[in-house]
Formats: sequence, structure tokens, C-alpha cells
Amino acid sequence: MSRKKINNEFYDTLNAEWYEAEDHPIALLRAENRTRNPWIKENIPANASILDIGCGAGFLTNYLAKNGYKVHGIDLSSKSLEVATVNDSTKSVIYTQADATSLPFDGSSFDVVCAMDILEHVENPEALIREASRILKPGGLFFFHTFNRNFFSYLLAIKGISWFVKNSPPDLHVYHLFIKPSELQDLLTKHNLSIQKQLGLKPNVFTFPFWKMVFTRTVSEKFSFSFTRSLTTGYLGYATKGTI
Repeated sequence: MSRKKINNEFYDTLNAEWYEAEDHPIALLRAENRTRNPWIKENIPANASILDIGCGAGFLTNYLAKNGYKVHGIDLSSKSLEVATVNDSTKSVIYTQADATSLPFDGSSFDVVCAMDILEHVENPEALIREASRILKPGGLFFFHTFNRNFFSYLLAIKGISWFVKNSPPDLHVYHLFIKPSELQDLLTKHNLSIQKQLGLKPNVFTFPFWKMVFTRTVSEKFSFSFTRSLTTGYLGYATKGTI
């Protein structure tokens, strides 16, 4: 029996909905970024050069550029990159259409590499991690966010989104691409990356915006996530590249 294929094609169809839609799961991604982006910024050194792999429409890249960082963003979706460029108020982010597993940069080019919400969207996450390590400077930081592989993450990130958010694309996530924290740690260690911090990310369920989503199948701009010590579903963190 063949495995389901991840649906990455729908990103080409979003256009302005990246930043505006409340009746699409992209609104959940905006909410995640409202929580994650400040945490990422707090852990990045001043004057760091940054590459965001799978940057989409620039939620993280444009945020970091506003905060004074030198930022590059790559993605396979040219349509998404067009939206990212339009929404870059600094006009300083360098956006490039590129494959995450074959990056067009020399080794040791960046102080920070981010891979948020992409590891579970590629068939070979190790190839992405290998490339991220290659282009990181020694001592550089690799930030990640992905989903654990278990029943609860399946229920939340696959079934829950399709049940409670309108216009959810088929195969937005596929279960076999989810990555257990121990598996991710092994991949990072293999490529000279050592985890420094990990934490979970969960929706704030006992809130009006959450229950509004359940009953209306729309995600308001007040919908929010918060950090947790549990890595049961979504989790994020960062690793450092060794100096050897």
C-alpha cells in the first residue's frame, strides 16, 4: 500500500489569503508565528545573518527584518515568495526560489538557519538538516518546529484541523512524515548539531477564540498558542553546530 503524498501545492493558490484568511488553516500558522517569532528573536544574537528555509509568505523573515536582522528566505513556491516580497515593509529580505535539500549557498554562510513547519513537509528531512548544517557557521544556531508522531498529534494536527477549520486542503499533513523528538535528535547529532533547548507549542483551548473556531470553523486573529514542557504534539527548539 502506497503512502499518502504531502500536499504542498496548495501554497501556490493562497495569494493574499496568507495574511488575510480566517477560513483556512493558514490562519493557524499566523497564530503560531505570533507566539514563536518573539521567542526566536530573543534567542538570536545581534547582527546575526539568518536563512529561513521554507519561508512561505515571510511570516518569520519579515518579522526578523523589521527587527534589524539581515535575512534570506528560500522556498519552492514562487507564488508564496511574491507575497512575502510584497509584505516585506523593510524591502531588505532577499528571497530566492530554491530546494531545501540543495541550497544555493556556500558552506558556513549563515549564523542562524530556521526550519519552521517544513521538516514534516519533505520526504527526506535528513537532507534538509544536512544542508542546514553545511551552510551554518561553527557555533551557529539551527531553529526548528515540527510535529511529534503519535495518536494525539494525529488527532490534533490532521483530524482536528480538517474537522474544525474551513477550506482545509487534503493532506495538509500526513502522519508518516511527523518526527519523534528522539528521531530528530539523532538526525541533528549525525550532522554535528546539538540540541540546546526544546519545548512544546499548544493551542490555548480554554479561550473564546478556540471555541469560536470549533463552532464557526474560522480562526480569528485573537486565536493563540502558548509554550508547554510537553513535546506530545507540536514542538520547537534550537541546536548549535559544533566547532569541529
